[in-house]
Amino acid sequence: QVQLVESGGGLVQAGGSLRLSCAASGRTISANTMGWFRQSPGKEREFVAVITWGVWSATDYADSVKGRFTISRDNAKNSVYLQMDSLKPEDTAVYYCAAKSGLKLTTSRYEYNYWGQGTRVTVSS
Repeated sequence: QVQLVESGGGLVQAGGSLRLSCAASGRTISANTMGWFRQSPGKEREFVAVITWGVWSATDYADSVKGRFTISRDNAKNSVYLQMDSLKPEDTAVYYCAAKSGLKLTTSRYEYNYWGQGTRVTVSS
């Protein structure tokens, strides 16, 4: 089992920045690929960013966040981060950290085995 705990959400004005963190514990060898998803009220959970976790890493982003969000990892801390800059009101959502085994840049939420509880991000206009 892998446990994921997110932190760093909050309220920020449009144009501001936030940094989300996700700490993994347990059988982290099963968490080679980690992603961020988000869900707004009345909408499906959508892909935001993904990073592979190994000797080398690769990343992918949703078109809506490219150039504004950056995903990164710290192997020593078993943690993944999402730096969010130039935030927009439409970025308001609950952000979830997810993990899966294998080194594949998976954007489908159905392929992730482990999920955190989520952290809320609110961007005011």
